[in-house]
Amino acid sequence: MFAPNQETVRRFFCQAWSQHRAGAPLAPMEALAVDWILHHPEYHDDLADVEQAVAAQFTVEEGRTNPFLHLSMHLSISEQVSIDQPRGIREAVERLAAKRGSLHEAHHGVMEALGETIWESQRLGRPLDAHAYLDRVRRLATSD
Repeated sequence: MFAPNQETVRRFFCQAWSQHRAGAPLAPMEALAVDWILHHPEYHDDLADVEQAVAAQFTVEEGRTNPFLHLSMHLSISEQVSIDQPRGIREAVERLAAKRGSLHEAHHGVMEALGETIWESQRLGRPLDAHAYLDRVRRLATSD
């Protein structure tokens, strides 16, 4: 199983962004990362200097979203949708995208559901409940 550490993840996003800006070829995962980076111009400066990115701290007190966590969640959700795992997530995300008017906005809703599911799993000391996660996303897609 691929389990990158914080530095590896940050270097991956910075390198993908650098290669994109240079017009260099991108591997498929890098291209997907760049697609999400382009949706977040507020992160471009964070990705411009790899050593600064590796050293950066994103604390709650600063009131800033961690761009690397945010982009990683976009990639994770994209992967879940591409393989429909958990089964039904693709349809739920498509419905949420139709409701919210964009896949990007749908992803942000899914991030909330995923974050809540992870928090609950950690709080209870249990494995992640894929059914609860999917139910949360479905509720977002069908609620008024």
